[in-house]
Amino acid sequence: MEGDTWQRSRLIPTSGIGGQEEKERRATSAFLAVLGAVKEFGRAVLQPLGAPAGTIDTYCEVTFAMDDGRKLRTDGVVTARRGNKTWTLLVEVKTGAVELTQQQVESYLEIVRDRKFDGLLTISNQIVHTVNQHPIRVDGKRFGRMPLYHLSWVRILTIAQMVKEHQGVSDPDQAWILGELIRYLEFEGSGAVMFDDMGAHWPTIREAVRHQTLRAADEGVRETTVRWDQLIQYICLRLASRLGREVRPLLTRREIENPESRINAIVHDLTQDGTLSAAVRIPDTIGPLQIRANIRTMMAEVSVDVEAPDLKRPAARVNWLVRQLRNAPAGTRIDAAFLWARETTSELLSAVSEDPKKLLAGNSRPPSSFRLATSKALGTKRKSGKGSFITDLSSLVDNFYRDVVQDLKPWSQPAPQLPPEEGVPAGSAAVLEGTERLEAELSPRSP
Repeated sequence: MEGDTWQRSRLIPTSGIGGQEEKERRATSAFLAVLGAVKEFGRAVLQPLGAPAGTIDTYCEVTFAMDDGRKLRTDGVVTARRGNKTWTLLVEVKTGAVELTQQQVESYLEIVRDRKFDGLLTISNQIVHTVNQHPIRVDGKRFGRMPLYHLSWVRILTIAQMVKEHQGVSDPDQAWILGELIRYLEFEGSGAVMFDDMGAHWPTIREAVRHQTLRAADEGVRETTVRWDQLIQYICLRLASRLGREVRPLLTRREIENPESRINAIVHDLTQDGTLSAAVRIPDTIGPLQIRANIRTMMAEVSVDVEAPDLKRPAARVNWLVRQLRNAPAGTRIDAAFLWARETTSELLSAVSEDPKKLLAGNSRPPSSFRLATSKALGTKRKSGKGSFITDLSSLVDNFYRDVVQDLKPWSQPAPQLPPEEGVPAGSAAVLEGTERLEAELSPRSP
């Protein structure tokens, strides 16, 4: 039909986007308009920033006259009103590869301080762990107590997807409006770029690691480690948008309070061992996902640790695990650690499925824990796409979670069993109680 080739009209058009300034204006206007129009989305974005639940109003390109004669224009202002209280937030936006600058951020913090506003929110493609962390280090003496928040575009997109697909929007028209924002942010030309580049120094760093010549002071080392940290956060956000649950990197309290300490630890591992590693926590899973990329060999491994069940027979413990791995690839590696022993064993799932005793390797002690792992060769390209480091690592994590982790359940002690009713044969399975019954089911049967 003729209409099949016509371009559908959109609330937020993607056609005709010009240069960098046009991208920033359009992205700012679209985000702020939907923030005020869709109450569930506005609440999800603003609540972590301290906003009260109330009426949200948004404004674009607001100019403030300073006492020294300067006129400062912010990209936007957000207010949330509840009763007699009005909460006010300044907004500064960057798109594409443009990054925030210290001078600009501090000038807007002056407005917050002088007007006694409730904070400054910056938005860019720079990714941080939490809204309270910021990619720019401001003058602590002048602005240390000023509320400063940051959201990456990919986090905003994730929040929008979680609200629409998982939390739900009560009003159908508002749900459609939120869908239009999602569609716009996903458009390649919007300037709301996903994480797609390990940085200009990636090829040099990779070669230096391979030849074991990399040093912490070398050019590009810190930038590369920051990119790795952002990649892990990007992987978490991608998972969160599809699972509808918050997925976060697993950080120590020190790393949360001082993000620089995490970067220092990544730099140490990269220069000493040639590895990049991280841990990711997904709610209600059996344990954190451990991610480790060996840059010397360009191999990556994703693993999860599983506590062994409290069953007496060693083979029953192995069978309990194998039963949960019906959808796991045959090449999944299983490592077993044993009570009161330093030695571990390792076998592929394909071998353990045929004979669980292979994992025991003649060990009479019961396994205390298992580690499930999958490895994959990584591409070397710095940018995302086929044969790239980013794409290959992301797919490895996704597949490991889907095929291995999401079906795993922790061991729980069986409920106590009532004695059999009178007349049931004493030798039947009904007289087996609790754990003994389960062990009988899981123990290998003689051919």
